[in-house]
Amino acid sequence: MPTYSEMMELFSFKSKNAVFKTVNKLIEAEIVAKDHLGRLMPTKSFGEVPMLGFVTAGFPATVEEELADTVNLDDLLVKNKASTYMLEVDGDSMIDAHIEKGDMVLVEKTNQAKDMEIVIAEVDGEFTMKYFRKDGNKTWLEPANKNYKPIYPTQSLNIVAVLKAVIRKY
Repeated sequence: MPTYSEMMELFSFKSKNAVFKTVNKLIEAEIVAKDHLGRLMPTKSFGEVPMLGFVTAGFPATVEEELADTVNLDDLLVKNKASTYMLEVDGDSMIDAHIEKGDMVLVEKTNQAKDMEIVIAEVDGEFTMKYFRKDGNKTWLEPANKNYKPIYPTQSLNIVAVLKAVIRKY
């Protein structure tokens, strides 16, 4: 969250008192809260969207819309906030895994992966996103596009992160 000085600039306020009053209103509305050190942090409702029910992906059926619950996107997608970050996809080597250029991927930092997990890896000094493959002592990276060949490291293969979610805007 921004500091009071940063908020002064963002909101074009001339005093920190104006920021203080605005922050207090946000706290009253339970949009933000203060942690044990007095720093601002978003509340649970900050990233929540309504959950209205189910939709059929087979034959058409009637749907009754009712507010069933809310879903917090952070709780749903982010298990370890300190180790989680987003990247924008550039390239088409993972299109058969339904990951396309322009998609955003949510990844969690780690140096370990299981066979067939989609990873961000450093291979021979360059970074890429591919399936991690392991068979015995042999490891390699496999694309999800028949136009690309598997990558067998000649010097090094280091796992940097594991894919947790793909986000696509339409």
